[in-house]
Amino acid sequence: MIRFSHLLLASALSLVSLATGAAVGHAPAIIAHRGGTADAPENTRIAIETALKNGADAIWITLQQSKDGAIVLYRPSDLKALTNEQGPVSAHTADQLAKVDAGWSFAKGETHPFRGKGIGIPRLDEILEAFPKVTFYLDIKSPDADPAQFGKALLATLEKADSLNRTRVYSTDAKYLQALPPQIKRFESRDETRTLLANITMAHQCELKADNQQPRWYGLELKREVEVVEKYTLGEGRSKAFLTWDKESIDCFRSQGPVHIILFGVNSPAEYQQALALGADGVMVNSPADAKNFRKAK
Repeated sequence: MIRFSHLLLASALSLVSLATGAAVGHAPAIIAHRGGTADAPENTRIAIETALKNGADAIWITLQQSKDGAIVLYRPSDLKALTNEQGPVSAHTADQLAKVDAGWSFAKGETHPFRGKGIGIPRLDEILEAFPKVTFYLDIKSPDADPAQFGKALLATLEKADSLNRTRVYSTDAKYLQALPPQIKRFESRDETRTLLANITMAHQCELKADNQQPRWYGLELKREVEVVEKYTLGEGRSKAFLTWDKESIDCFRSQGPVHIILFGVNSPAEYQQALALGADGVMVNSPADAKNFRKAK
């Protein structure tokens, strides 16, 4: 929920027109969301291999911590959401997780093409070793892990794989970012990014603080529904609205030092063209197989 007082929403909520003169920079990097959720079972080795074959520039994967402290690739809070087993990741060892059927729930129409193919939940260190030149964005989703212990385990994994310079960490829960050891690169928090964007697009207030030393990284949906609360003398009003990136917001984010902006949920040629016109550094897609044609779309 985003809170503002006496907002004038009007046209500030609409996507910028591609005719407004937004600078067209380099083509945004194609980032495979969880390895490409539409093309193969998410957060698996086969998904990463498939995404790279389809031209993905980087891979976004989701991390949790196993019972024996290993960092593994899995997103939901319970194994039953995507596999043939059940219970939290933290109740199983890494060896046990490697033996579950991580291709169980993936479907193409009425079929399950990856079921029973020996696709387990992989360890992060194994993935980093298997793909030594790939850039990975690491999304922490471990609901019951201690943030400090998770950070220590992640640092040890990244250092052992010599991967500190090709990884960057994201989390919707700021406590995991705050607990990371300083050697680990990270995104700015989701809450901060969303608040900054809301203040720009809804109130036309650019409140970023200057920082010309270290590049900052921001990631958020190209378009996201939020609840706006307007305060009045006799009460408050609530309404649904959409946060969207536009030229004003991009210019604000880039005005206070070097930044990288990754836009989530870019899954059509039109959305890709919007991201391109805005000068986004990367776009997160569900299907690299489809996205490889986005750059060809007119």
